Amino acid sequence: MAKLAVITGGTKGIGRAIIQRLAHEKFAIATCARNESDLQNLKKEINEQFPDCLIFLQPADLSEKKEVKKFSDFIRNLQIPTAILVNNAGLFIPGEIHKEEDGVLEQMMNTNLYSAYYLTRDLVAEMMLRKSGHIFNICSTASIVPYTNGGSYCISKFAMLGMTKVLRQEMKPHGIRVTAVLPGATYTDSWQGTDLPEDRFMAAEDIAETIWTAFSVSKRAVVEEILIRPQLGDI
Repeated sequence: MAKLAVITGGTKGIGRAIIQRLAHEKFAIATCARNESDLQNLKKEINEQFPDCLIFLQPADLSEKKEVKKFSDFIRNLQIPTAILVNNAGLFIPGEIHKEEDGVLEQMMNTNLYSAYYLTRDLVAEMMLRKSGHIFNICSTASIVPYTNGGSYCISKFAMLGMTKVLRQEMKPHGIRVTAVLPGATYTDSWQGTDLPEDRFMAAEDIAETIWTAFSVSKRAVVEEILIRPQLGDI
């Protein structure tokens, strides 16, 4: 039977790199994004690289609870056991708490935290029945180091790390591994227009490879946290 990897926000950056890495390992892939044309471009690229890869797509805006539910129903209807869940969907709006527009906190909490919370709740029961599965939550160095102009993004990422720690404790007796991934500056679309050279950043493929390594350790072990930064430090 095929192994399923569910990756949210899979059309760009880290999500896309994770999909490519897991497709290489012969996983079936299920992903979502807001833009349907981006999803179709992703499918074309993956099928060109890995013709035998099963890839399932669902347009969804995970900042809305009903859209998370639609995506989780889509996953369950595939009737393929979820081996890996990567909660990667995220949003960054720069700003400071005392200057941010009303609604910015809610927007980032909905996207960066609640999407992962609700999707995990919907999919973890099946993992618990099988006593198998690995959940990766994409946090950030902003989960542990606050910075000016991080505002509500830092708040949401601190909360994501907290949720991951709680989930790890809950899932111990059920054989489900839970890993927090805390990347520093990674060269993705969010850094377009920067004056810094590309080699000052990590590559999205670095994050994907690290996730695969964490998944590959024996079932007797779990990598609880992955803190990964550019060699020259934070930007």
